[in-house]
Amino acid sequence: MNEKFFSLPEEKQQAIINAGYRVFSRNSYKNSPMSEIAEAAGISKSLLFHYFRNKKELYLFLWDKCAEITIDYMTRYGCYGQTELFEGMERGMRAKMEIIRRYPDMGTFTIKAFYEKDEEICAAVQESYHQYFSLKADKTRLNLAPEQFIPGLDVAMMYREMYWASEGCLLEHIQRGNIDIKAVESDFAGPVAFWKKVYLVRQKEDV
Repeated sequence: MNEKFFSLPEEKQQAIINAGYRVFSRNSYKNSPMSEIAEAAGISKSLLFHYFRNKKELYLFLWDKCAEITIDYMTRYGCYGQTELFEGMERGMRAKMEIIRRYPDMGTFTIKAFYEKDEEICAAVQESYHQYFSLKADKTRLNLAPEQFIPGLDVAMMYREMYWASEGCLLEHIQRGNIDIKAVESDFAGPVAFWKKVYLVRQKEDV
């Protein structure tokens, strides 16, 4: 890509990024024209091609940007340094709500990209996803105090289960459109309370 993209004002960069997320999230990769993305961003098609050589380059940039944005916000909200798993998860949900405010179509784009079958970009997306998931999981588990969990618990498996469930909860709200932040937080509170009872020593002993 052309490095001049990064010399643009942040607002213009965000407009192009959000335009890409919007168009790609509503169509397959093949059926997402660069002209439509340019129009949504308020720039000419030729200028978009000046910043990104082709659609594949833009698509993979947007995919990698998802991870970059997520890690940035998760770091800002102090998610990775937590010794208490569920405090980290709750901070993580708040971080994701802020991401949705700034990048409303990013969540849908991420899901569509993960399931995209076009051979031009499928392999690169899957390879990047597995690297990112491993990094995210490692960052989360790194500081967890093991004594908080019931003996013999497979922490990695527990984390994957909760990750899938929380992402599914968020996806359900994304698909409805016009996300209600309080409703997401309310829906998320139920599973968290359940997991605390099942997996944490002090909660299990209280039952």
